Amino acid sequence: MAKILPSSRNMEDFVAACQRPLRKSIRVNTLKISIDEFLIRAAEKGWQLEPVPWCEEGFWIEADESIVPLGNTAEHMSGLFYIQEASSMMPVAALFQTGDLYDSVLDMAAAPGSKTTQIAARMNNQGVLVANEFSSSRVKVLHANIERCGVRNAALSNYDGRVFGGWLPEQFEAVLIDAPCSGEGTVRKDADAMKNWSKESVISIAETQKDLIESAFHALKPGGVMVYSTCTLSREENQEVCLHLKETFGDLVEFDNLTHLFPEAEKAITEEGFLHIFPQVYDCEGFFVARLRKLGSVAAPEVKKRLGKFPFEKASSKVQQDIAKQLKEALDVTLPTDSAVWLRDNDVWLFPTALEPMLSEFKFSRMGIKIAEAHKKGYRWQHQVATALSDGTEKNCVVLSIEDAREWFMGRDVRPEGQSGKGEVLVKIGSDVGNYVIGLGKWVGNRVKNGLPRELVRDKNLF
Repeated sequence: MAKILPSSRNMEDFVAACQRPLRKSIRVNTLKISIDEFLIRAAEKGWQLEPVPWCEEGFWIEADESIVPLGNTAEHMSGLFYIQEASSMMPVAALFQTGDLYDSVLDMAAAPGSKTTQIAARMNNQGVLVANEFSSSRVKVLHANIERCGVRNAALSNYDGRVFGGWLPEQFEAVLIDAPCSGEGTVRKDADAMKNWSKESVISIAETQKDLIESAFHALKPGGVMVYSTCTLSREENQEVCLHLKETFGDLVEFDNLTHLFPEAEKAITEEGFLHIFPQVYDCEGFFVARLRKLGSVAAPEVKKRLGKFPFEKASSKVQQDIAKQLKEALDVTLPTDSAVWLRDNDVWLFPTALEPMLSEFKFSRMGIKIAEAHKKGYRWQHQVATALSDGTEKNCVVLSIEDAREWFMGRDVRPEGQSGKGEVLVKIGSDVGNYVIGLGKWVGNRVKNGLPRELVRDKNLF
């Protein structure tokens, strides 16, 4: 570490920073709530917020968690914010600089979903976001976070990231590769982070990272943008991986300088224009961020594809119109115009239209959102209709008190005072700064039957 510290830094400050606890930070989920509305809500809760300079929707937070942890608050469970380390917000901020809009994005190592949900919010749920995770056990967590945050434009996959260059060559306008790494920057969060560290493992991981960045480059369209990031500090896993890409593809690779990404970014800038962040510089985790551009086409690796039969069928225009009509009548929810209905047995799904060119080229584990199950009398609407398609202004809503909302998240039916109805209904939490949809229920007299998916039920220490 002493060897790679810039001359303007010293080991004493580095060690002291590593020994200080990490400041807690959150990111407002703008798919669910505006930043201004969230600031009002935070003030009501007595939360002290300090802006994160590189992420407009990011804040360091001081909150009394002695009774209820932030993760168990109504606001977190409703998907209004994501608990995310401040420096990990930087890669997506670098990918989406002022005015950047992309129709197709690949997040190559996505779990648990902090950056995936951040990307989806920057895309405003438009286009398609392919979120890949190599570890099958972590895909479940990734999906839960996507669902909680109201993301509907994602397609999930479960592969080694090295497959993308050959299977989906030049398919994406932007790629984020937050690479698996030795984690040297995370010691403030995890005191055991360096327990198994060795120089040999750093070099071994760097070889994998070089494979991944090559694959990402092949998957990128000419003119596309890639961000490579890690939460480690070694040059082998950072600068040298990016320079390897430049050596491999020459003038087709251009490095974008990140000096102007945020005020005082120059404190962490390298000679190549990358951000190499030591924990003492901005009082956050150690991190590395590079932004690269692909200037021309390159021949992709050849692969043999055997995909098997695709189990979904696109609904006819007539069926799509019928589903849209029934959804509007039942819940006052409108289907988005940039998505299409697909059917599998009795299940009704909504896929992003921008995903369709990839369906014949690649096998995804989950695409879009499941909106209904068909039965004899019509459709039984699903949870994600509420969390990903409604905005709280629909007529067919029931507003819960905080007490009833607590019961709801614990999987129980509720009896909203003085209210009754029939059929399916959107369920919201009331607030002075807006009403936020938390699920789908069904009136049975004066009782709302709980429709929360079992995996989202929480049973203790709630708000």
